[in-house]
Amino acid sequence: MINLIKLSVGTESIHSLLEWQQMRRAQNFIDFGVAEHWHITRMSPKRRDELLNGGSIYWVFKGLIQARQKILRLDEVIGDDGIKRCKIILDKKLCATATWPKRPFQGWRYLKPTDSPPDVTMPSQSDEHLPNELRDALFELGLL
Repeated sequence: MINLIKLSVGTESIHSLLEWQQMRRAQNFIDFGVAEHWHITRMSPKRRDELLNGGSIYWVFKGLIQARQKILRLDEVIGDDGIKRCKIILDKKLCATATWPKRPFQGWRYLKPTDSPPDVTMPSQSDEHLPNELRDALFELGLL
């Protein structure tokens, strides 16, 4: 088993990624008839079998690994430009992880299970009456 790691571009927290993915799943259902979320990448992972044997994609927000999602499938797709790409189909469940620092990088990278942060309980939006920004900041610091 092997994992992937990727910077979460355009979202700044686990909650904003979750909200964005929920919106995309709803739009994908309208457009394509499937309520799935995927990430399309130009580079197809060579270690396909290892990824599909329980692998996840770990998300980095502002230099910190904070979440992961199980990889369900890897589909080959052809873009409008005729170039092959890989559609990484992700589980809808987003799991919070321990917050570990990660330096910036481009694209995705493989991440060994031994180098992957453990899962933790994700703070709930309804658990506490804190503003989202404060709750996310406390979570990043490991205080929630």
